[in-house]
Amino acid sequence: MKNLSIQYNSAKERANEFMKKGQISQYFEALLEMNKCKKIMTAIIAN
Repeated sequence: MKNLSIQYNSAKERANEFMKKGQISQYFEALLEMNKCKKIMTAIIAN
C-alpha cells in the first residue's frame, strides 16, 4: 500500500509538471497511471 501511494504521488507531481509545460499526451499518461494506482488502492482497502 505504501508503494502505491508513493507511486500515485509521483505520478501526480509528473502530471502537474507536464501540464505546466504543455505536454498534453504525457499529462494524460500520468493521469492514467494515477487512476490505475487509485483503483488498486481502493480494491485493497475494500478487501
